[in-house]
Parts: sequence; structure tokens; C-alpha cells
Amino acid sequence: MTVAFAAGADEKAVRDADEAWSKVAGAKDLDKTVAYYADDAIVLPPNGPMVTAKTGIRDLWKGFLDSLADISWNTTRVEASKSGDMAFTVGTYQMTMKDGTKDKGKYCEVWKKQADGKWKVTTDMFSSDLAQPGAPTSPATGTTEKK
Repeated sequence: MTVAFAAGADEKAVRDADEAWSKVAGAKDLDKTVAYYADDAIVLPPNGPMVTAKTGIRDLWKGFLDSLADISWNTTRVEASKSGDMAFTVGTYQMTMKDGTKDKGKYCEVWKKQADGKWKVTTDMFSSDLAQPGAPTSPATGTTEKK
């Protein structure tokens, strides 16, 4: 019973951290936004190379925040490891660019509990739900394509 309680507490801590992270990103606070990443974090942005250094992650977010009018995300699933040191989140995001263009998509983050007990993101991957111009359409969700 103690293990289940601990897992629930870890899941809540990660969910709360992700919600707080979304708020600081929405407030366009670059330093606080980047502070949610572990020192060895990896970001896998859509249509671009992986970003593996904290300075690169900061530059990536600076570009995002400079071009965004609004950004937020909502965690829909959190699972923590039985050991209590790793967790992942899955959710959806919405953003509006300064030019009025809107985007929505999904994300998956891997969180790791640090030596000080705080949770930090070690892997962050996200992609748009919107088709790129000229891209073929994919089958509807929950269906398979017949060959």
C-alpha cells in the first residue's frame, strides 16, 4: 500500500510540475521555462534536428517564445516508475504565433527525479496535429490502412 501511495505522489508531483511549466512558458519566462530541463536533457522538435545541450535548448525556446503570442499544454497521462525516479507524461498543446497562425499537437516527456528530489525533463518530444502543406493525409485515428 505504501508503494501505491508513493507512485501516486510521484505522478501528482510530475503532473503539478508540468502544469507549472506550462504556466511559465505561457508567461514567456525564458529562464524559468528552460529551468525545467535536466542538464543532460534532449529535445526532439518536429522537422528539425535533436537539441542536446542546455544552451541549444535555451536557444530553441528563445526562438519559440519570441515568435509566439500564446502557448499552453495539458497533461492527459502520467505514469511513474515503481522505483519512483522516472516518469513520463503525454498530453496536448496549443499555440498561437504572433502572425495569428494557430497550431495544436501532442507531446511526450520523460521526467527524472533529481538528487534534490525535484523532477526535471530529460527528454521532450512534440509534434503538430496539422498536416504540412502538400503532405499526404493519414488514415483516421483508430483505423488501419489496407494494402
